[in-house]
Amino acid sequence: MATIYQVSELAGVSLATVSRVMNKNTRVSDKTKQKVLDAMAQLGYKPNSIAQSLASNCTNSVGILVSELHGPFFAQMMAGIESELRAAGKHVIITTGHSEEDKEQEGIEFLISRRCDAIILHVEAVSDDYLIKLSQGSTPVYLMSRYVEQLKDNCISLDNQLGGYLATKSILNQGHTQIAYIAGPQFKADAFNRLEGHKQALTEAGVKFDSTLYYIGDFNETGGSKGLKHFIDEKLSFTALVCANDEMASGAMKYAREHGYNLPIDLSIVGFDNVIFANYLYPTLTTIDNPVGKMGEMAAKLVLKDVYQNKNLVINRFFEPTLMQRDSSAPLIK
Repeated sequence: MATIYQVSELAGVSLATVSRVMNKNTRVSDKTKQKVLDAMAQLGYKPNSIAQSLASNCTNSVGILVSELHGPFFAQMMAGIESELRAAGKHVIITTGHSEEDKEQEGIEFLISRRCDAIILHVEAVSDDYLIKLSQGSTPVYLMSRYVEQLKDNCISLDNQLGGYLATKSILNQGHTQIAYIAGPQFKADAFNRLEGHKQALTEAGVKFDSTLYYIGDFNETGGSKGLKHFIDEKLSFTALVCANDEMASGAMKYAREHGYNLPIDLSIVGFDNVIFANYLYPTLTTIDNPVGKMGEMAAKLVLKDVYQNKNLVINRFFEPTLMQRDSSAPLIK
């Protein structure tokens, strides 16, 4: 197996110059760089990435922790992060936390143990205090879709309350006042804030929040079908249904069609997230656009700017949702 010493000898340069070429240091002329690369190719030399990272204190890897690997929401998020980092010559190490405190902490410890230069977290169960303490360690920490005041410079977040408000406001504007709501798990900040936005829109319109038309789902398709089944079994009267994410909305739409509902004539449905399948459902889903792919790209840019010293990048830490009006909601027919 070829060694760095043999590369140095064949190229006719110092060990330090070979090291600078391998670490992509700009203080090497193109001519010298090519001599080193040619020598490496001739000898079949492959740099030892572990040794490089120990020497440079940089692994060129970024850790990512997300709640789940399945589903379009997290796929869009991870694709946004990975594409931006890969374009900058960095790699990602991905693990999951499953929205459970102990598993989130285990995942974070795993990423730190892999000597990641930074970690990007989509966490829902660990406390703000834990994250604040974590940020005081040697590994830079960045938060996706979560806002912690003390870590605001390292947060990429969405105004979920505004999104919840816009979803319900769109239905109210179509003349609906009997509105059922399927929420996400309320220990999750995004689910809680979306519900607050829903209540805000109702209050503004003079419509009382009806707790009987409220169901806590699980952010999965089954949560939507179970929620709608609950409302129907209870023989409740409602003309519109707002769901806290698109997966639950799709489950509710499927259950509604299976039980004879003509959408949106019999029931208007609104989702949240604008995942890729929302425009392919039947009818197409009215939803709130959550630009999670762009937010992922921005989280990666923040790491590149802070950790890898790419100072020319412009950072937007706070995103606003927008309404995507499609065919699953329509004016109330009286």
